[in-house]
Amino acid sequence: MIHSSPEKQRKKAIVELSRTKILAPVASPPKIICLGLNYRDHAAEQNAQLPSEPIIFLKPRTAVIGPDEPIVKPAYVKELDYEAELAVIIGKKGKDITVEDAKDHIFGYTCFNDVSARDIQFKDKQWTRGKSFDTFAPMGPCITTVDQIGELNDLRIRARVNGELRQDSSTRNMVFDVYQIVHELSHVMTLEPCDVIATGTPAGVGFAMKPKPKFLSPSDVVEIEIENIGTLRNGVAANVAT
Repeated sequence: MIHSSPEKQRKKAIVELSRTKILAPVASPPKIICLGLNYRDHAAEQNAQLPSEPIIFLKPRTAVIGPDEPIVKPAYVKELDYEAELAVIIGKKGKDITVEDAKDHIFGYTCFNDVSARDIQFKDKQWTRGKSFDTFAPMGPCITTVDQIGELNDLRIRARVNGELRQDSSTRNMVFDVYQIVHELSHVMTLEPCDVIATGTPAGVGFAMKPKPKFLSPSDVVEIEIENIGTLRNGVAANVAT
């Protein structure tokens, strides 16, 4: 029997990217748990005090979209913003997880954009409505597993809008690192497989730009890039019906 070479097998298995549609790596997570003010540089740009405990809020799974799907800007949202974030994908169910055991409960990591309607968020003085619109949770383009991610506490994280670098930081600036986050959250709620934890954003968000804010508009393109994961790219589209 004649066997084909590994190179021929590889080429046979490859599909051109132009012929594919990449979906969100977790299409319908049980929970999307997000952290606020978890980067020292982001807190500093707002003159905010560092939290002594994780500040958490939830996004609905109906907000999830994948790479190259449009972020839809409702007509009545005037201040649409981006937030580059490292997202944790839970792999094993757990409650009251220790810091030492946290890694065993993680499957991997992906890029996440915590899209926010700042005018609504700041008006409400809490974050649920302004961060929960459909399409406000882009994630992807893939999951990098625990064994593949490399040095977790010094990953470069960047955001670009129309090619302009807006955020450029590192996970070393986190207030609570990934394992601390899993530990703290598991004391509040049971973590389940496919839960997504968005671990906060660094400095450079649109509303904090100087000398004036830079919010997103239809036709803008947002790219979230995290070292050892890849680039999540989404355009902004108008929804004039809402």
